[in-house]
Amino acid sequence: MNKIPVTLIPGDGIGPEVVAATRQLIDATGVGIEWIDAEAGASVFKKGIASGVPKETIEAISRTRVVLKGPLETPVGFGEKSANVTLRKLFETFGNLRPVRELPGVPTPFSGRGVDLIVVRENVEDLYAGIEHMQTPGVAQCLKLISAKGCEKIVRLAFEVARAEGRKSVHCATKANIMKLTEGMLKRTFERIAPEYPDIQASHIIIDNCAHQLVKKPEQFEVIVTTNMNGDIISDLSSALIGGLGFAPSANIGNDIAIFEAVHGSAPKYAGKDCINPTAMILSGVMMLRYLQQFEAAALIENAVFATLQEGKALTRDVVGDAKAVGTKAFTAAVLANFGKKPTGFAARAYRPLQVPRVAGGPVVPKQRGLVGLDVFVEAALSPVEVGQKMEAAVAGTHFKLKMVSNRGTMVYPPTGAQTDCVDHWRCRLLMTPADEAQVTAQLAQLLRQVEATGLRWMHIEKLPEFDNARGYTMAQGED
Repeated sequence: MNKIPVTLIPGDGIGPEVVAATRQLIDATGVGIEWIDAEAGASVFKKGIASGVPKETIEAISRTRVVLKGPLETPVGFGEKSANVTLRKLFETFGNLRPVRELPGVPTPFSGRGVDLIVVRENVEDLYAGIEHMQTPGVAQCLKLISAKGCEKIVRLAFEVARAEGRKSVHCATKANIMKLTEGMLKRTFERIAPEYPDIQASHIIIDNCAHQLVKKPEQFEVIVTTNMNGDIISDLSSALIGGLGFAPSANIGNDIAIFEAVHGSAPKYAGKDCINPTAMILSGVMMLRYLQQFEAAALIENAVFATLQEGKALTRDVVGDAKAVGTKAFTAAVLANFGKKPTGFAARAYRPLQVPRVAGGPVVPKQRGLVGLDVFVEAALSPVEVGQKMEAAVAGTHFKLKMVSNRGTMVYPPTGAQTDCVDHWRCRLLMTPADEAQVTAQLAQLLRQVEATGLRWMHIEKLPEFDNARGYTMAQGED
């Protein structure tokens, strides 16, 4: 038989230990895997490769199309990008699947409630695009990018996951009540696509209420689809319901490539101590086997893990504490010894092949588009009235008119009586009548010269578009 090629990235910290445990169990099933060793993360950063992912690893993944990866270290607050995020984005693994299921032998405050859900998280857009700028020395900006195509891909994936796992409902969790354009795009896409899946109940929920409900009544959820940062947060929350990150596997799914990894980090202080729970990594390997349509082998390992947890003879420190715990290798040996056993009341779910959606189409093309003006963002250590007066002077002789000035989203000029604690970052909304994009562009250079002549320092500009007579920008708090 031809072996299935899989790129194997041991990772950093505890990664090599939990990956070795997973590989041992997969090999023991008899599924023929050709493991292609590769590296990413800390060892690569130390070589001076800023992405944390060398070209040899990129080439290996491009050949095998499937990756089993240990956790990678990421510099916090400085320096290089996350190698984890780099891998997801390089290979357009647009969907992050994080299942959460009550486990036998792992007591939690939610034991007996039947928690069994999966978070389907958009994986490459949102704030995780990582586009940040210092707008002023004291104000940073991160762009939240949400695309129509990205929304459609993740929504369709959520419904396909529900069908593949025999689930009957999907919740779409957003903050569309506040971010009506970005988060609202996911909500609108979900509501448009849901009727194509009449066999699945579709519901929208505000993300903060979703977090509340996950703690109050988690058993009501089966599939939750959400944006990138929201999904990162609520999937970690969800894992705590069933025992913690030691039991949290994940899959990064794209149209052509899939990367499987535990949700937890590299935990360097425990590296080499043979004390870490490998369950999250093992169950990630189970997800990989199902992706490869090796359903019998996946069920064999999953049932053996459940049986080992249920009998309670070989449990790790995160379940029973240090005094009674066994190590990573001993736990793995116990799982291997339980091959062929099934736990009572916790059988592996029946799965069918996942149909990863392919969403065609190019850019969204409106029937009509217009431009009503500009938002000019400026830096100034002045009062709102002083900024407003300077902008009034700056637009003199142009076709622009100052409508308002806001500070951190709240309108402060013309004065409203609001007691806003202003910083040195101001949005100045300039309207032009009639709305003419060519005229706006022609006036721009003169406008910016006159802004600078007033002593204001501009840092960026946003157009105020209209698409099909709908406003393509939001209003400030207090703006009419």
